[in-house]
Amino acid sequence: MNPLAVKLTSRVQGLLLAAAMLFWSAAVYAHDVAEGDKAFVQGTDGPAFIPFLYLGAKHMVTGYDHILFLIGVVFFLYRLKDVILYVSMFTIGHSTTLMLGTYFGWGANSYIVDAIIGLSVVYKGFENIGGFRKLGIAINTKFAVLAFGLCHGMGLSTKLQDLAMSKNGLLTNLIGFNIGVEVGQVIVLFLVVSLLNLWRGTASFKRGAFSANIALIAAGFLLTAYQLQGYFSS
Repeated sequence: MNPLAVKLTSRVQGLLLAAAMLFWSAAVYAHDVAEGDKAFVQGTDGPAFIPFLYLGAKHMVTGYDHILFLIGVVFFLYRLKDVILYVSMFTIGHSTTLMLGTYFGWGANSYIVDAIIGLSVVYKGFENIGGFRKLGIAINTKFAVLAFGLCHGMGLSTKLQDLAMSKNGLLTNLIGFNIGVEVGQVIVLFLVVSLLNLWRGTASFKRGAFSANIALIAAGFLLTAYQLQGYFSS
């Protein structure tokens, strides 16, 4: 491999590991909504499709727990059709609970939901390092991704419900927000898959992949512990 390629792939590995550690340190803020965005949502009375589309994309791009889980999902997916399949399962799950939960006001404790989301990150990291296989546990990964997608969508729904969105134009705004989430997801996946593809072509991928997934597991446990602490102290 020429020196330029070595330098590039080394930087890719460093970026991925640094990103994992960044998400680890910032995971506890995964569902926070900026004060300006809160004020906008609470003050909106009527359809506002484009603004809610923007808010959905922004939430996904800055939603560290969602990004961590998606990194885990695509980490060892080499074929585009597999990426599309697994991401579609996740999308079906979170879109279902996001839309239905918010529209019909289905309640859930946000701390518990976010703790489960943290465990979804732990699950993917542990699966990626072959943990379940070594324990002799067989899990249908596709259905697991779908199930955790339902939890991620409920996490989004609880935050929107906490903001007391107006019923006037609610369906339009929910559709806009959901489409925005998908736009943000595409942006994140494009960047993550591009970096992974560069890294996979290097000899350091196998060793670094294990370390990156250990970082995912640690970040997931951190998020879970933080949310459980909030639940028991609330």
